[in-house]
Amino acid sequence: MTDFDLLKDRISDSGMTMVAISEKSGIERATLYNRLKGVGEFTASEMLGLARALRLTKQERDKIFLS
Repeated sequence: MTDFDLLKDRISDSGMTMVAISEKSGIERATLYNRLKGVGEFTASEMLGLARALRLTKQERDKIFLS
């Protein structure tokens, strides 16, 4: 289960726009917004893309996506 609050905090802390995060993570903007609203679940490639874009450590990634 995704910890949406923690993910949204990391997005906010990044200082990037959602468009920039979408581009850096390789996730379509509409898909990213839907995932953050709880529509569908993040795929493995989306998790890795967000972890890369937000510069998450493995521990942070696991805490957000595998909690």
